[in-house]
Amino acid sequence: MFMNKNKGFTLIELLVVIAIIGILSSIVVSSVNQARDKGNDAAIKANLSGIRSQAAMYFDNNGQSYGAVSDNSCSVAGSVFADTNITSQINAAKTASGAAAVATCYNTSTAWAVSVPLRATGVSWCVDSTGKAASSTAGSASVCL
Repeated sequence: MFMNKNKGFTLIELLVVIAIIGILSSIVVSSVNQARDKGNDAAIKANLSGIRSQAAMYFDNNGQSYGAVSDNSCSVAGSVFADTNITSQINAAKTASGAAAVATCYNTSTAWAVSVPLRATGVSWCVDSTGKAASSTAGSASVCL
């Protein structure tokens, strides 16, 4: 009786298995990255939504005014954006958006708007003093478009 003493896998079989594992792992990594981006987008939206209540308190405490006018700047002294709680929420939203994220802030004495880019979609999320919260590619002096 003849017995085959060469047991094991051939090189081709091993390469095929390694290729399949590589393809499956790239699919999993891609799905994890998408989920992470969606989670960061939720954090951006939550941080910007939190600005509303703090801005309302600022408005009431400062003679029914949001302070000095700012155009695209989130750090104008004497404006609603100088409030430390609002600044920390904007900074948290920018951190969730990514290292190069830039927040865009608008305010007049009676209105404000803040916009931060989302990670997953590439558009910005905007909240304003009218209570609107929506994705936006641009903002105006007082409201999200």
